[in-house]
Amino acid sequence: MPRKLAVFIFVAVVSLATAFAGEVRSGYKVLSPISHGNLTIFPVVASSTHDASQFMTLDEGLRSGEVIVTEAGRVQPLIRRGSRPIPRGGGGEVNRLVLVNNSSRPLLLLAGEIVTGGKQDRVIGKDRIVPAQSDADLSVFCVEPGRWTEVSSNFKGMTAQMAQPSVRSKAMADKDQQKVWNSVRAAQESAVVAAAPSAAPELRGTSSYAKVMDNVEVKKQVDEIAAPVQRDYQGLIRELRARNAVGVVAAVNGRIIWADVFASTPLLEKYWPKLVRSYAAEAYVVRTSSGGRPGTHAAQEFLDNMDGRRQVSEVEPGVFRQTEISGDGFKVFELTSLLPKTGFDLHVAKAAD
Repeated sequence: MPRKLAVFIFVAVVSLATAFAGEVRSGYKVLSPISHGNLTIFPVVASSTHDASQFMTLDEGLRSGEVIVTEAGRVQPLIRRGSRPIPRGGGGEVNRLVLVNNSSRPLLLLAGEIVTGGKQDRVIGKDRIVPAQSDADLSVFCVEPGRWTEVSSNFKGMTAQMAQPSVRSKAMADKDQQKVWNSVRAAQESAVVAAAPSAAPELRGTSSYAKVMDNVEVKKQVDEIAAPVQRDYQGLIRELRARNAVGVVAAVNGRIIWADVFASTPLLEKYWPKLVRSYAAEAYVVRTSSGGRPGTHAAQEFLDNMDGRRQVSEVEPGVFRQTEISGDGFKVFELTSLLPKTGFDLHVAKAAD
């Protein structure tokens, strides 16, 4: 059977600065923004970084064939080398998939990553680490409400982008399938309005978030926002390697909405193309009259403010700790590696309510 996550839940009321908040405050600095249209990106540098080279991404694992994602109960016997057989089970579950990591490297899995195929497309609901030569149950949410018919036994990754923040937050923060569906429908409806008339019938004819974002006209318009920002920041990352570029704070329509920070510059570089298109997709579907552009000081305050009223941690001993901090108007998600010779934060995400 897939390995069960050993989970310990700790709930604490936090009234003053937490230790976690102190770590973030002491280490990260927001730099001057890069803007295009209604999207603004603030680069983030760190006082120090960590060696995260041992970790494999989902895209790398799926591309090599060493990682397999499939419906719960659909795993083939002996699919994982060097372990007991995994028996075939029943049909499948909307909010559960199974991931098998046959590689010799631990897998970093980020909330917001989308896998397509199976009986319906899904978005990963929380950050986690899947150790080498192991399997795990995944918490997922459907982003294709109109299908429950298997089109493939295994899933592919959506390599172009992650789920945009408004979809990602419903899975990570709200953990609510209906809210995820509502955000997918809202994105689809906005895409229909913004796209060329020739694209509208195709967009209305699918319930798949991945297919909407992969539509030729939608991709063209998202790329018009993402490409200049990606090009400028990609160059900036190279320039800032010596200063430890590790993340971004993102603002849409003059409002700061999200932050993603990683353990190292190389790890950020792996995720940057997907992340920038997710921010651009948000800018594409929620266009409003801008209230101006936020300044660097506001972005720094957003990143510094990690004080929360409630903290919940899930721990797989010796593998990872996933911590969620709820504050006034935001939530923070911290993934800490507990594997040997690590003990550092791999990824920190902050979502504005």
